[in-house]
Amino acid sequence: MASLEARTNGISNNHIEIPIHANGVEPKPSQGVEEIDYSQRGQWLRAAVLGANDGLVSVASLMMGVGAVKEDISAMLLAGFAGLVAGACSMAIGEFVSVYTQYDIEMALIKRQSETNNNNDEEAQREKLPNPFQAALASALAFSVGALVPLLAAVFIRNHKIRMGVVAAVASLALLVFGGIGAVLGKTPVRRSCVRVLIGGWMAMAITFGLTKLIGSSGI
Repeated sequence: MASLEARTNGISNNHIEIPIHANGVEPKPSQGVEEIDYSQRGQWLRAAVLGANDGLVSVASLMMGVGAVKEDISAMLLAGFAGLVAGACSMAIGEFVSVYTQYDIEMALIKRQSETNNNNDEEAQREKLPNPFQAALASALAFSVGALVPLLAAVFIRNHKIRMGVVAAVASLALLVFGGIGAVLGKTPVRRSCVRVLIGGWMAMAITFGLTKLIGSSGI
């Protein structure tokens, strides 16, 4: 009896557990990591769509404003190109400063936690932090992509009225596309998002056109 107990204890202390999974499907330990990666990727894509939308509205409004007082195509294109360069630089610098500030705050927090808990995974946590240079480059590229839409729409049209109409129409179509993509990525109602983005873009172009026309007509 004693030997049986000894053998039983030996088995219980050195036993090997064999996991049995339903339907022969094994769990995926990396599933959580993949979900985090997809979530971060979705945030980057959504930020890129918003940056492209900013570039589209800014440059289209600027070109409409210049077109309100000048019929020369060169003036519209130069104004649009200047807006593209200035906007891309502004977005890049703003994103760099913002992300770098976040980076400094999170690094200080990681160091305090490492000193308090004696953790040695500071390098691993550092690698997960956002890169300010990548964020600045992505923001500038996204803005430039959106800003190129009205520029390309106007570059080959010589008639002033047709050019203004084409810029407004192409910008409106692009606003609907960006609004739809942003809604899908943000998991919000697509129709409502498209209408909201479209109305916002129309307001920006109309206000810029109207105020520039008013100031240009007054001779200031």
